[in-house]
Amino acid sequence: MGRLSFWGLQMRALVTGFDPFGGDEVNPSGLAVSRLGRQIGSVTVTAVELPTSYAQSAKVLMTAIDETRPDIVLCVGQAGGRTELCLERVAINVQDARIRDNDGSQPIDEPVVAGGPAAYFSTLPIKACVAAMRAAGLPAVVSNTAGTFVCNHIFYALMDMVRQHRTPIRGGFLHIPYIPEQASRVGGAPSMALDDVVRGIEIILETSASRTEDIRTAEGQIS
Repeated sequence: MGRLSFWGLQMRALVTGFDPFGGDEVNPSGLAVSRLGRQIGSVTVTAVELPTSYAQSAKVLMTAIDETRPDIVLCVGQAGGRTELCLERVAINVQDARIRDNDGSQPIDEPVVAGGPAAYFSTLPIKACVAAMRAAGLPAVVSNTAGTFVCNHIFYALMDMVRQHRTPIRGGFLHIPYIPEQASRVGGAPSMALDDVVRGIEIILETSASRTEDIRTAEGQIS
């Protein structure tokens, strides 16, 4: 049954970040999603922190999807050294860890899903989202590599869940830079204010919801 508001369809979004890893005390992705409002425009938002774990992260994500029944899922992760908000285009079916995850696991050249496709593409309107972030004065780009650590793992797992889910879900992944307090500890690496990261996430949700509503409106006119 549709979720209707006065203005049209009421969207639900699930946004995830990760807990700290690699010896760091903070993870800006977890901090950013915890700051999101419960309502962003027409979008009702649920924020969940995932463990930086190959074995556990997808299980927590699947439970959150089952509980929230979202229309949009955006997973967010840290990519230290990047200078922009990087909306990822593609997840690949490879786990190849440079460091151990928080469970001590370090898979090398293993698939995310045995027998799964080589890659999945994001189903978010990534170029429209990047354009909207840039219009708001935020450095943003479409990225073509989500790496091979737990970020890519959860992006691939998400899109595999989306493919099999009984109702349509738009899914994707955002990589974010360090925040200033991290950059100061690692010798002046690029960083971005946490408020700007939060605003970028809000814009992605707003833009994705608007494009999803446009699609559904068109489908309703055709049927």
